[in-house]
Amino acid sequence: MMLEKGVEEKTFYLNLGPQHPSTHGVLRIVLEMDGEFIINSDPVIGYGHRAHEKMAELRTYQQYLPNMGRVDYLHALAYNQCYCMAVEKLAGITPPERAEFIRVITSELNRLSSHLLWFGAYLMDLGAFTPFLYCFDDREQILDLLDRLTGSRLTYCFYRFGGVPVDIDDEFTAGCRAFIQRLRSRWDDYDDLVTKNVIFIHRTRDVGILTPELALKYGVTGPNLRGSGIAYDIRRSEPFSAYPLFDFEIPTGERGDIMDRYLVRLREMEQSLRIIEQALDKIPNGPIMAEKVPKRLKPAEGEVYTAVETARGEFGCYIVSKGDVKPYRIKLRVPCFSNLSILPELIKNTMVADAVAILGSIDLVIPEIDR
Repeated sequence: MMLEKGVEEKTFYLNLGPQHPSTHGVLRIVLEMDGEFIINSDPVIGYGHRAHEKMAELRTYQQYLPNMGRVDYLHALAYNQCYCMAVEKLAGITPPERAEFIRVITSELNRLSSHLLWFGAYLMDLGAFTPFLYCFDDREQILDLLDRLTGSRLTYCFYRFGGVPVDIDDEFTAGCRAFIQRLRSRWDDYDDLVTKNVIFIHRTRDVGILTPELALKYGVTGPNLRGSGIAYDIRRSEPFSAYPLFDFEIPTGERGDIMDRYLVRLREMEQSLRIIEQALDKIPNGPIMAEKVPKRLKPAEGEVYTAVETARGEFGCYIVSKGDVKPYRIKLRVPCFSNLSILPELIKNTMVADAVAILGSIDLVIPEIDR
């Protein structure tokens, strides 16, 4: 850049990513800096684009099901559930009640594993290593439970149109109850290690404040929205599956800062334990698959939209059918795309160290954005 005589350039540009540990994937953020302070920022996405929506036009409804576990690999079962719900609605299929309970139990376990991974990895971004070991120790128990039932530990493809392929047994139920007891005994450890840690408090309190107005303007959902004081959770606001049968709370924050977003996720884990416990107590007997579900689905012409509450917010699946075995068009509404959009607003006039803390508090899964 050519400067006029006597004019001094005061700002410079710094790339955060696309290969930086704090971006947790190939995300690039171009920062315009004035010394240590960020003047402007521009998130650059697309480094890991995989054309999931286009692939839907080339595969049958059944063949496309494994793709859901690759969009958000940390809460894959919620994505499985949303897609199955959309196809079931389109094809007029009603899953049995027992299958809905199993979906809720497994999806909430998957939500817990997602939150625990975020918890541990985020604290590592801030320089704390010990919480990472605690979180992954607990998360391993969930992965063992789900592995035994689904055959997978990460990119789950467990649900089917009309229900689930495998029933839970006494061993799985006992394992779930033991895990609930174990995780509840860990809250004091997490509070002592993190919540009451003076360094963590200074890094998060009154930093990265997201106002309710800004959150609504950008379409933010999930724990980020609830951290700003808005109690919107699709499991309660637009109930689906068996969620209307369970009693649970929607944690919210007051300031909308990093600390509130952290506390919301921590409290959400307790609510997930409550839901799983109630589901295990109330699960009815009966079949786990609807009767006469065709092996080769060919829904009538029409369109449908369904939404679920994932670990990161609202995931919606919109399907257009032309009466073929393949969808005419699928559009995925993912939460992280909207949640990332607020980043330039939150990190403006902050320092680079705070930018890393704010970015991590949003809990992004980059392959979900690059779908």
